[in-house]
Amino acid sequence: MLNYIVVGAGSAGNVVAKQLLDAGHTVAILEAGGQDTNPIIADVAAAGALWRGPEDWNYVTTEQEGCHGRRLNLPRGKVMGGSHALNATIWVRGPRQDYDTWNYLGCPGWGYDDVLPVFKAIENYSGGGSDSRGGDGFLDVTSDFDLNPIQQSILDGAVEWGLELNEDYNTGEVDGVSKMQLNVRDGKRFNTWHAYLRPEMDNPDLRIYIDSHVLRLLVADGRITGVEFRHDGEVKTLEAAETILCAGALGSPEILLRSGIGPAEELAEVGVDPVHDLPGVGRNLHDHLLSPVIFTTHAREVPPPEVAAAETHLFWKSDPDLAVPDTQPINFSLPMYFLDDMTGPENGFSLVAGLVRPLSRGSVTLSGPGEDDPVNVDLGALRDKEDARALAASVRQCREIGRTAALGEWEPEEIYPGPEVSDSDEDLIDYVRSTAVTYHHQVGTCRMGLDELAVVDPRTFRVHGLSGIRVADASIMPLITTGNTNAPTIMIAERAAAHLLGDEEA
Repeated sequence: MLNYIVVGAGSAGNVVAKQLLDAGHTVAILEAGGQDTNPIIADVAAAGALWRGPEDWNYVTTEQEGCHGRRLNLPRGKVMGGSHALNATIWVRGPRQDYDTWNYLGCPGWGYDDVLPVFKAIENYSGGGSDSRGGDGFLDVTSDFDLNPIQQSILDGAVEWGLELNEDYNTGEVDGVSKMQLNVRDGKRFNTWHAYLRPEMDNPDLRIYIDSHVLRLLVADGRITGVEFRHDGEVKTLEAAETILCAGALGSPEILLRSGIGPAEELAEVGVDPVHDLPGVGRNLHDHLLSPVIFTTHAREVPPPEVAAAETHLFWKSDPDLAVPDTQPINFSLPMYFLDDMTGPENGFSLVAGLVRPLSRGSVTLSGPGEDDPVNVDLGALRDKEDARALAASVRQCREIGRTAALGEWEPEEIYPGPEVSDSDEDLIDYVRSTAVTYHHQVGTCRMGLDELAVVDPRTFRVHGLSGIRVADASIMPLITTGNTNAPTIMIAERAAAHLLGDEEA
């Protein structure tokens, strides 16, 4: 029998599988998508062209009352590399307070001082190793690339606006404006598939199952013995001593729910026989949101991106009394017409307002018992009015940065929100409700903790009340981090592997 099954070859799954292989274990990794042969994947600047294509799960939310009833598209990677094959490769650990809060909320051993050594071990940072950064890890993290000229002007404009320049936002303090740190090598995407697992493809202890969609877990007397999956039109089974879900904040809870693990009454209502009553499965869904501020230029054209479309960002408190920033605008060297009904000039740049400390919560639930019955994904986007206020404040800030003298040499003209939208709170809140989109950072649906709504034990990664099953991905975050969630997800995977191998105390 196999030692381990890993479900999902994304940011987390590749890391877990690699570390288990290195320890001499037999591992099978199941990925619903195929190999990363699409040449667009390597081009970080073109990532948007992958959305709604064969490498995308193409999730769509339910109607979001906080977004004027719109349904939001949620791109998620369905390919070797997972969402790390579709994202903007932005490396953000988050501030110290994020992890100290996890610790306080009932996740002992997850404080900043606990996770810092793990982040350092992951990183091959272009700035070299130090007390706060790692210089010889598997994953390249680089800021050693030339900024697009418009990006330098945006950065200068943010400083002119009043933000401090933060030379390294990955040292526990994120406040200010910064050049991004990206997972690229030689100007191309470099994700955990490339860094961790692809070099192991010839390892005799590794089995890779591509185009293999896991349907449910095999359950016997309170123990998970393996998985049932669809491959080549057939339903097959695979057994192992341990199964580790790394299918993400939407995929992992879906697999649990389809296996009868979750809120028993709700499962019965949709025709699924409850196996293990665990009320928190699928709850606590939250995500970061974006709303675009788009400019065209008249004095000169913006050069096309060479490495990434987004190369600078900032962290800012929409309310000065906040402990950490709640907004993270990201800046693109092209016009980001996120919505199908948005149109405008092809030349331009975008200062995209970002909400990164949402109060709103949603859920992932089943619509029926069949494998073709879609999941209901309710982000609860902007349901809390404070979220709408903060995102509107971020839009206002982006507009003001776009009007600074540092950007004046480009002669920018605002296309969105445009002159018909005033700077009043009312108009800007209406604008963000009309335009908000995902920042691709869903978390929390199998959250770790010790209370009755927790799904995963924070010390062992086991699903509460079951054996043979663990979860190690963004779904276990109790609270979303302040910034892009890929780095914390990889850190979670490293810690899970270390625990399984006995290298980390339970």
